[in-house]
Formats: sequence, C-alpha cells, structure tokens
Amino acid sequence: MTKFESDIKKANYSSETIFNFLSDFDHFGELIPKDKISNWESMGDSCRFTIDPVGEVGLRIVEKEANSTIKLTGEGKTPFNFFLWIQLKEVASDDTRVKLTIKADMNPMIKMMASKPIKKFLEVLADGIANHKY
Repeated sequence: MTKFESDIKKANYSSETIFNFLSDFDHFGELIPKDKISNWESMGDSCRFTIDPVGEVGLRIVEKEANSTIKLTGEGKTPFNFFLWIQLKEVASDDTRVKLTIKADMNPMIKMMASKPIKKFLEVLADGIANHKY
C-alpha cells in the first residue's frame, strides 16, 4: 500500500458544517477545480470524474463518523484500489483542521506515473475544503 497525505489545512467553520457538506457528493463538485477534473457526475453517495493522467475515477462513501471522518473508496473502473479519508478535527467552533489521506494499492509503474498528480489532487482538494464558503 502506498500512502499519500495532504498538509493539514485550517477551515474557519465548525466540523459539523463541513462534515454535512462533504457527506453529499452533490456538494462535493463545488470543491473540484474544473481545470483539473472533467466529466463530473454525482449520485449523492457516489460520484465519478476524469483526472489526467490517472483516467476515470469513481468514488463512493463507505463509512462516516459524525463530524470527524468520511471514508471513500474507488468504484467502477478505477486503475487501482484505494481509500480516501477526509479527517476533520474541530479546535474551536470556527476552527476545524482538515487532512486528507489516500492509501492506494498500485503497481510500481502506476505509482511512478500517478504519485505527483495524486499528491497535487490531495492538496487542491484540501485547499478547496479549507477555503470553501459554507
């Protein structure tokens, strides 16, 4: 398993506000930069999109712990198996720390090609979550 982690970001909202927003992929699309992702499609608890050079990726929410963790996994024709954790830690009512982690099962070739885009995707998504106006 290969592990990728975002930097810890600060969001000026409660963990409950952020958790409720992220628990529905219909909202999630607002966080995805349109220049990095194409073909965005949401079905509430799952979504799919295309990210270069990785290809088509589907996500499904598999576990939620109120106001602290959302665990996602790949769905459909993903190029490798992975889990994505969104972790929220409320420090104060208007200060929640956000961290994203991906654990992926990749062969060395895919790892070499996908590591940089995956790390960048995590940072862009973490920034999007932290800086979004909820």
